[in-house]
Amino acid sequence: MEEEVKNKKEKKVVTKENYEDNKRIKELEDSLEEITNKFNEATEHIKELQDTSMRSQAELVNYRKRKDEEVSKMLQYSNEGIVMELIPSIDSFERALAFKTEDEAILKYQEGFKMIYGNIISVLNKFGVKAIDGNNKPFDPTYHQAVLTEHVEGTEPGMVIDVLQKGYLLKDKVIRPAMVKVSE
Repeated sequence: MEEEVKNKKEKKVVTKENYEDNKRIKELEDSLEEITNKFNEATEHIKELQDTSMRSQAELVNYRKRKDEEVSKMLQYSNEGIVMELIPSIDSFERALAFKTEDEAILKYQEGFKMIYGNIISVLNKFGVKAIDGNNKPFDPTYHQAVLTEHVEGTEPGMVIDVLQKGYLLKDKVIRPAMVKVSE
């Protein structure tokens, strides 16, 4: 009897009901597969959108950093134009103060020049302007512009012998290199 039951189970009789059920199961499987494919596509699309969003946010952060750096540099060196305009006047003051005389009237003017010159230099120092010190130092093309060379006994080649025109730094930026005479 067990064999008969086994045989009956193995033999599937296709009836109209079984056919309709199988057809419905097939439709449901197809529908499930279609929904799964759409779900996978939507998931991929979401991942792409998230990636695009993250990239856009990163670009925005980088843009802000660049803009902040640019604004910071602009503010840091905003006085450069004024300083460049003042430097020739400072040169003139230094030439006037270097003038040697015994005339009392000129000496009184020089005292006034010294006071004005000192005030201007202190204001420039306050805003980060410094003269480039180059005398008896190795020539550095970053800070110096060699306009003359001369052979001097007892001096190593490449040393600054004389500063012909002062150079200036604004904070850490060279705004005018020093014109110098260099030993050969």
